[in-house]
Amino acid sequence: MLCTFNCPVDTGQTERMADQYAQTGEDKRPTDIPALRWEEPPEGPVLVLLDQTRLPAEEVELVCTDAPALVEAIRSLAVRGAPLLGIAGAYGVALAAVRGYDVDDAANALAGARPTAVNLAVGVRRAHAAYQAALADGGGAPRAAEAALAAARALHREDAEASARMAAHGLALLDELLPGGGHRVLTHCNTGSLVSGGEGTAFAVALAAHRAGRLRRLWVDETRPLLQGARLTAYEAARNGMAYTLLADNAAGSLFAAGEVDAVLIGADRIAADGSVANKVGSYPLAVLARYHHVPFIVVAPVTTLDPDTPDGAAIEVEQRPGYEVTEISVPQVPVTGAGGGVPIAPLGTQAYNPAFDVTPPELVTAIVTEEGVVSPVTAQALAGLGAGAPRRGAAG
Repeated sequence: MLCTFNCPVDTGQTERMADQYAQTGEDKRPTDIPALRWEEPPEGPVLVLLDQTRLPAEEVELVCTDAPALVEAIRSLAVRGAPLLGIAGAYGVALAAVRGYDVDDAANALAGARPTAVNLAVGVRRAHAAYQAALADGGGAPRAAEAALAAARALHREDAEASARMAAHGLALLDELLPGGGHRVLTHCNTGSLVSGGEGTAFAVALAAHRAGRLRRLWVDETRPLLQGARLTAYEAARNGMAYTLLADNAAGSLFAAGEVDAVLIGADRIAADGSVANKVGSYPLAVLARYHHVPFIVVAPVTTLDPDTPDGAAIEVEQRPGYEVTEISVPQVPVTGAGGGVPIAPLGTQAYNPAFDVTPPELVTAIVTEEGVVSPVTAQALAGLGAGAPRRGAAG
């Protein structure tokens, strides 16, 4: 099924598999529709997104023909996940350039669409810088648009490669911390191929353990209020044949108390210079539980998620989302009466506190896994050395 923003698209184009920039490994993605791809139908270039708000009930695509449409898709969480937001932002700049829109305005709007996810701004800046450099070289607008698109495609490809390296480093770390296999891993939110040009971040590590025969159980937090764990991570785990169990977020404590969790694996939307980690709200309580129960708490994220310009967790801007996400619930094919388009589950007028993220301090993080290696213990000095040849934990390879 196809939904279109602002322009019709040839269905033969939109139903094709991901192009070469989105491929990694030998296995299929959990869905036959890629999370994001660039298309060039006769009507003009478009960015095609898998609408993640409709999963798992429907695999529906959104087609964006300009930056405002992409900004709305980002804000509505139709496209989400830190690495994929960076890729989307870069393609959004390219889309504005190729279609002849104001590239500076597009870049500003895209970079500010979600404030906590640093990858979004990084991707936008990369494509925008390529565009401006080509203009400065006298290549003209068409050549500059080509440069922006090339930058977006390169970022897409690099993220797929980074995903594979993170999976390898993460599995090696799990095997070091938990010798003997049979890993029982708890995860929060969604960190699989739906957030990445490859197979994801934290989920990619669990998937690598599954393929190696060393994953005993994947515990999947439902991730209130938007249920990314229930709707998306469970969807990806099922499509990959993994042994998984879904649980209510507030049931995690009983799992720890029963000794049923060997490690926690989460992603990140921003990692401050001191190692503070902003991730989907509910991550910090898991870190506290893990520390009390002596369970490794591992963050998996590409180096683009590291933000040296944000000194510590207190400096991270945490996105506040609409209250109706808490006071209503969206149920497919059920009549809606709520202000946000869902079924009310709280009395009319109820005020809701709805931060999209929380921040985990570095002292509660056992390790941060990136494509460049593993940092443990997590310190500002160790993070600053990533990619600069600094020594790191042996498990990083």
